[in-house]
Amino acid sequence: MRTIKIICFSFFLLLAVNSISAFGRGSEEKEEGNEEFNASTFILEHIADSHEWHILTKMNGESVAIYLPVIVYSKETGLNIFSSKRLSHGHEYKGFRLEEEGELKGKIVTVNSEGVVDEENLPVDLSVTKSVVGMLFAAIIGLILFLSLARSYKKAGISHPKGIQSFLEPVILFVRDDIAIPNIGHEKFERFMPYLLSVFFFILINNLMGLIPFPPPFGANVTGNIAVTLTLALFTFFIIQINGTKTYWRHIYATPGVPLWLLPIMIPVEVIGMLAKPFALMVRLFANITAGHIIILSLVSLIFIFKSLAIAPVSILFVLFMDCLELLVAFLQAYVFTLLSALFISLAAKEEHH
Repeated sequence: MRTIKIICFSFFLLLAVNSISAFGRGSEEKEEGNEEFNASTFILEHIADSHEWHILTKMNGESVAIYLPVIVYSKETGLNIFSSKRLSHGHEYKGFRLEEEGELKGKIVTVNSEGVVDEENLPVDLSVTKSVVGMLFAAIIGLILFLSLARSYKKAGISHPKGIQSFLEPVILFVRDDIAIPNIGHEKFERFMPYLLSVFFFILINNLMGLIPFPPPFGANVTGNIAVTLTLALFTFFIIQINGTKTYWRHIYATPGVPLWLLPIMIPVEVIGMLAKPFALMVRLFANITAGHIIILSLVSLIFIFKSLAIAPVSILFVLFMDCLELLVAFLQAYVFTLLSALFISLAAKEEHH
């Protein structure tokens, strides 16, 4: 119980820091060059993936950031590895440039000697970005947690949970007893438990890391990156197809009770339904996490839109409220993704009863 209290207190403290940090980021945007504050640019830049980890901007306009490795492959120059600092602020290096505007904004492009983008020979970008670092650290955190849990079980046994074990065990039992067994059944749930636990804790850890603004690797909007949610959804999709029974495939390509002449219409409908499942998983997670970050940054932006500190206390109070709501959403979206994955798997893996 004491461990849970300490964790809860730490989260609320971090939420307060997150609000102050968001206010600070808005101040930096406003002061830089004394330009007119653009809320949409401010918000989109902070929720988008990046090749650097921006920490702060000094009064003289100099940025303090952690620059991540750039790994690009070009047909002309082969594999190139260098720091993203060489491409910061529109600089060119080895014929590459990080676009800061237009349709290719945020992408590394190839430029000729005159500085013109060669759109026909865009490089293959394998760079380490904020999302990549966030996912790696989430995996490391998950590995540390579960290895410590395994050691705790080995020492104390299953009857006396202590420390981190007392916090993780109820969550694991919740995934097993309230998600896996009710949807997949007692006969098959153990087969899918490793995947369901992995996806639940991966999403949860990344959601919580995204709420903590500092220090790196925290603050990356990993689950607000549609490429990440697409990959997670594809994992569920392939598991569904691999474990689909004859009953599952028969309902798609030879639906029982449907006249033969109606099958050319029903088969495309069933295939669309099959593809709609991962699409729903992808969009639901991406939209909910991104929307929460956008709302928080929009509330901070109100201070600079109205150009008055008088609105700051009200804005920060609403930000704190949204942070608490985001904490709930972090757990809720991990639960929903895992629940729907278990449900979709059960629909494909169930056997026909005679």
